[in-house]
Amino acid sequence: MAAWRALANFQPGKVYIVEFWATWRELCVAEMLDLMRLQEKYRDGGLEVVGVAADEDAPTAVEARTKLDAWLTERCSHLNYRIAFDHTGEMKKVWMKPSFSAGIPTSFVVDRDGHIAFIGHPGQLDEILPKVLSGSWRTSDKAKAADTERIARSESIAREQALKKPIDDRFWAAVKLEDWKTALWAIEDGIALMPDDINFRLAHAHLLLHKIQDMWTGLPVMSQLVRDAIDKNSEDWMVSALDQLFHPANDHSRLPPAERFAMGKELSEHILALNPPQGDNHKFRSYSAVARYYHESGNNDRAIELVELALTSLDGPEPIPAELKEQHLPDLLQALAKYRGAKACDALFAAPQTISRRCQSAVGRGGKIKNGNWSKWLSGQFVHFPAVTAARRVDAALGRSFAAGSRLKSS
Repeated sequence: MAAWRALANFQPGKVYIVEFWATWRELCVAEMLDLMRLQEKYRDGGLEVVGVAADEDAPTAVEARTKLDAWLTERCSHLNYRIAFDHTGEMKKVWMKPSFSAGIPTSFVVDRDGHIAFIGHPGQLDEILPKVLSGSWRTSDKAKAADTERIARSESIAREQALKKPIDDRFWAAVKLEDWKTALWAIEDGIALMPDDINFRLAHAHLLLHKIQDMWTGLPVMSQLVRDAIDKNSEDWMVSALDQLFHPANDHSRLPPAERFAMGKELSEHILALNPPQGDNHKFRSYSAVARYYHESGNNDRAIELVELALTSLDGPEPIPAELKEQHLPDLLQALAKYRGAKACDALFAAPQTISRRCQSAVGRGGKIKNGNWSKWLSGQFVHFPAVTAARRVDAALGRSFAAGSRLKSS
């Protein structure tokens, strides 16, 4: 990687993107590629991008920095912008908390006058950045309305996270010790506080069915989860419930087969009705879950068909970040091989060619479960819930606050 000098201050006349990010986010590579593109496109217009790694998961600063350097060398060796590293939490304290910024990634755009012109998700930068560069954004009505909406949304998330934090802390401490009874008590307290929190509801069923293996209590809990998922008509809820019943990472041997398959059938039919094969919606997550139900039900041809549709959807009309593709491809290819009774490499080359070329390097990649990563703990695979991901790392906003339009003091 190129050696960069420290950025002592923001120079008048230049525009800066200050991007808070972390290596543990599954989509960070795709977002970094977008920032590289913006840096190259607007470099002559005075843009400078700074990525802030202020949320790395390591016990010491030295270990975090070593891990970060290795990750950048492997994934982004041709990075064309600075990366700042802060293990003390000072950057989050100064930037994230006072601005009511709810989680990462978060982009701050500093305009030519040293004001924060925009705070929000990097996906909005293509629209916002040209207006900031031209000087037309910060004082516009649209900018003020967007920031008012962002703060209201972030304050709500921050309040929710502040309420959940003591429960999360108790839960994850118990999980580390494999003290499932204490973990269950924490989750039950969480459900009493927030009955519609998807992570609490899934953890409740998971603990009872797969850890404590109390079928007498767990089956009614699972049945209610299935009913609520269907009533909400939520694909995320339904797929997550289906994972509790059929994901291979879980031990289903003590579940009564009749009840398990009845719930699986109902969930699968509702998922396929909500996201039909002929539709353009992504299928790589939901169809792999439904395919597991059909495979175990004995309808292997249907399972193969659904996995093939899931693979094809990775190259559908709506773009999918490369890192997300790489994350799902190994599981899909292993499933296809299993259902065909073939080796994984045979399934690889039998898959659509545009996919098989991409995924040869992806097979076999994995990662450890990080504290707070509910989805990996629950099902053994990563599940992307946009709202959960956005809120997962939020701290309650404390102290001095600021909004877009605030003037930054020169250091």
